[in-house]
Amino acid sequence: MELHEVIRKRRGELNMSQAELAAAAGVDRRQIRRYEAGEQQPVLSVAVAIARALGITVNELAGQPAHRVDLAGTWWMSWQTSRDGESVVTAQEVNFAQQEELIHLDTVSRGLSVEAGGYHWRGELRLWDQEVLMGWYVANDGPVRSKGTLYFVLHPHGISMSGRWVGLGYDGKIMTGWGTAARSKDEALELNAKLQEDQGASL
Repeated sequence: MELHEVIRKRRGELNMSQAELAAAAGVDRRQIRRYEAGEQQPVLSVAVAIARALGITVNELAGQPAHRVDLAGTWWMSWQTSRDGESVVTAQEVNFAQQEELIHLDTVSRGLSVEAGGYHWRGELRLWDQEVLMGWYVANDGPVRSKGTLYFVLHPHGISMSGRWVGLGYDGKIMTGWGTAARSKDEALELNAKLQEDQGASL
């Protein structure tokens, strides 16, 4: 598609008016009308502002198709953590809701019972260059203080991811451990075990 078609199509997908897009991009509404009619091309700084307002890249604005991996759906995530000084590996179902490069995470199940320290959490991951996911998590359960950061490397075919978490533990200490994700519980646990074997099991 040509740039003017991309602007018009994407604006329609977002249910934005020309005036709303103009305000978000910091340009005059008449300019947006000219761009969409194909009468003018925006200078680079304006193209960047329009792309940002539309939630797409400048390359996509220029009509180059995006090849984003689709990570939406239910995943199993496995975590290496510790409880009372003992290493523990858990697995829980997590829903991934994807919007472009941003992925919202919400747990479906706890990895451990409440008594053993399991809790529900939510978070976000951002996909960078179809390869790396970085983000955060925070506990949903009221009395639980756990929160922290997430870092994963995505499998080239988008079927799994392996990485690490760093966060505040139940005892107030900064903790870390390996983390993996796959479409099944067994796969996630196997990946975590392999990660510990290859990289070392120390927390």
